Amino acid sequence: MLRSLTQNLPLSRYRIDRDHAARERPALFDELAADPDARILALWRGEVLLAASGSATAASATDAADAPALAFLPWSAAPADALRVYLGRTLEAEGDVPAGAAITAVVLDDESGPALEPDVTRWGSPRTLGHRFGDRDAGLAIEALGMANWHATHLFSPRTGNPTVSVKAGWVRVDAETGAELFPRTDAAIIVGLTDADDRLVLGSNALWESNRFSLLAGFVEPGESLEAAVVREVYEEAGLRVIDPQYVGSQPWPFPASLMLGFRARLDPAHANALRPDGTEILDLRWFSRDELAASLDDILLPGRTSIARAIIEDWYGAPLDAP
Repeated sequence: MLRSLTQNLPLSRYRIDRDHAARERPALFDELAADPDARILALWRGEVLLAASGSATAASATDAADAPALAFLPWSAAPADALRVYLGRTLEAEGDVPAGAAITAVVLDDESGPALEPDVTRWGSPRTLGHRFGDRDAGLAIEALGMANWHATHLFSPRTGNPTVSVKAGWVRVDAETGAELFPRTDAAIIVGLTDADDRLVLGSNALWESNRFSLLAGFVEPGESLEAAVVREVYEEAGLRVIDPQYVGSQPWPFPASLMLGFRARLDPAHANALRPDGTEILDLRWFSRDELAASLDDILLPGRTSIARAIIEDWYGAPLDAP
């Protein structure tokens, strides 16, 4: 039985009470506007506002002295008409944010974002910074970004084409004409560390990446398909390889824009020929790597970033952190 990687994945960390019952209170945002402990987390163009260097929040970061941290602002800091999503309450005091503080994400447009903070270096992407955030900030940033992305793609009902409005503290959108409710959705995607009889790992280069970037094989789960069946199908479609024994190893949210990555390990099926066959559409190059070969290739290839589950699965197979960005 493989051990779970979830507790060690950068974007699976969470230190917040989502306080779901509060979403049902129609006057919740009015209550928070009057609460001196309530804070907002600002998002603009898929990035989160970071605490200024030297602030109490930044100084509380657990990584290193220069590790990034989220900026938590008073309720009144953002325009009243901006989209707001209630994220929950803090579990413990950290920096200048007390325990039990209500945190709300505020999604800013191209006018209000720069007006709130014109310094572009104060805005950062959770995709690249997520592994450097503390547990609380990592969870909040990913929850906020996932919800902001869902709202952006559901301004109109997919059934009627009618405009929708945000209700229930940002956790539901309602068709303005029919009253039908829309709820947030997450797209399931598998990602697999595939090994052969010699325990070599296969890595592929996607057509959308730099030619020297390599990662694990991955793909979306199709309707009516189990996770394990998706592993078998995706590997065969992208690489022409038959696999057996898919084993789940962990998951993490990946709201870029709306996925949940479900990690697996699997083995080549010895009963079938298994020549590497890139599909030529998504995957342009495939290579087998032993541990020594991967270590020797780090000056020539790029690996997935440290925020990704792909990097965690690769390093779990390797047996140690890899000396690569």
